[in-house]
Amino acid sequence: MQFQIKRDTLLKSLSIAHNIIERKNTIPILSNVLLEIKDNILNIIATDLDIVFHDQISDLKVDSEGSTTTSATVLYDLLRKLPTNLDITFVLESKNKLKITAKNSKFNLLCLPIDDFPNFSDNFKNEPLNLDGQKFLTLLNKTKIAMSNDDTRHYLNGIFIHPTASNKSSYLTGVATDTHRLSSSSIPVQDTKGLKSFILPKKTVFQLSNLLQENNQNVSIFVGEGKIQFKMGNSSIVSKIIDGKFPDYEKVVPKNNNKVVKVNAKDFINSLERVITVSIDRKEGVKVTFEKDQIQLFVASSSSGDGKETLKADFNSDGLTVSFNARYLLDIASEIGDENLMMNLNDAVSPVLIQDKSDNHSYYVIMPMKI
Repeated sequence: MQFQIKRDTLLKSLSIAHNIIERKNTIPILSNVLLEIKDNILNIIATDLDIVFHDQISDLKVDSEGSTTTSATVLYDLLRKLPTNLDITFVLESKNKLKITAKNSKFNLLCLPIDDFPNFSDNFKNEPLNLDGQKFLTLLNKTKIAMSNDDTRHYLNGIFIHPTASNKSSYLTGVATDTHRLSSSSIPVQDTKGLKSFILPKKTVFQLSNLLQENNQNVSIFVGEGKIQFKMGNSSIVSKIIDGKFPDYEKVVPKNNNKVVKVNAKDFINSLERVITVSIDRKEGVKVTFEKDQIQLFVASSSSGDGKETLKADFNSDGLTVSFNARYLLDIASEIGDENLMMNLNDAVSPVLIQDKSDNHSYYVIMPMKI
């Protein structure tokens, strides 16, 4: 196997591949990335057995075909430290040695034969759901902030993606919750094509988001038994889906929170970031007092002091004080795309609905906390 390729072209693919692979692996071959030249195309495959990343690169010069596997981390770090836009030559000199040359640099990387690399079937027979890649990325970004880390409730460790309908229109909806907060975002689709609901694991969400950010193309979704495939141009991710039942989240979404506050989102974020500076642990509470024409934010820490900020706001009710997890509130506020943040409240202990007026198909729910 021998080929030449631009450093930047290969690095773009390796940046995804090396993130798929687990750093500490008891199976040596799973630390490697598979490189295969076939029909003048470079195939790059990486897996942790739960996720498979496959990329095809045609922008290269091929001298001879072949295949091998080598350390994904070493290869990625090597490419990252080479000058940009450099021509790199790969030569498989033996079954366990890959020679890499680039201008004044020369490296010999150890290899493992592809015989030990896992085989995967990506034969999905159902018709795909085709989406605008950037709209799907927005859905993932808006919902992933509420994903859980609870090993005892694994079905919360991801995003629940499912078809929904409203006013005779079809949508693809993503929902995530850690039981303290909930995020939901929907994008319109012409037809869900019989798409079944699924829970996409957290790691897949992050790697898919990275790929969509680098790949400004439409995405095709194929759902199979226990797994799912996302195709974008010459790249694809196949992932296991979480086996579990997502809770009936609509029951916790407030329907009658009539106390409404409207505040400039940027001002709110800046004030919140300043007051929580005095708290070493951002998970500590921020006490928010709502009044007719202002909001007061107060944070107190037994180890570092306290802070208070007041900012203009419109509130349609009498004074109300509610405490929140500061980091949760900041995460949600940072996702608001509109100039104003709108909070719908009931009392100091009931769930709070936060809306983004720039996106009528997204909302957030956050539980108050006791301080």
